[in-house]
Amino acid sequence: MIKQVKLSTLFLVSLCISLSSCSEKDEPRIPAPVVNITELGSSHDNPSNHTATIGADLHIAAEILAEGVIKEIRVEIHGEGGINYEIEKVFADDSKYAGIKNVGFHEHIDIPTDAPAGEYHFHLTVVDQLGQTTMADADLILE
Repeated sequence: MIKQVKLSTLFLVSLCISLSSCSEKDEPRIPAPVVNITELGSSHDNPSNHTATIGADLHIAAEILAEGVIKEIRVEIHGEGGINYEIEKVFADDSKYAGIKNVGFHEHIDIPTDAPAGEYHFHLTVVDQLGQTTMADADLILE
């Protein structure tokens, strides 16, 4: 009788371990966001010239797919080659993009009049509700 109880207990423990390990493997993994910059330029007339005019705005368009639902989108522009200047804009919980899976991102970011002319690097970062992050980047010239 004791031997039968031990075998039954061992069987149940083995069954529980195998079921719990299988369920972790069977859960579908949600991919990180996908970001594709489609336009980056000085205006709708020149949507992809990778140039922005100081004192005007930068036109940005991108296609974003976030199966884990968008939490925030960050735009960062920083100087290259000795230019120590940064521009940052965050679209988070209160934005029209938060909580959406698939969106056409279209914004205009003001380039301040005190920004030095020169070469910059542009980053578009998307964070989903699961904490996964994807960044797309491009070269940019401020003139």
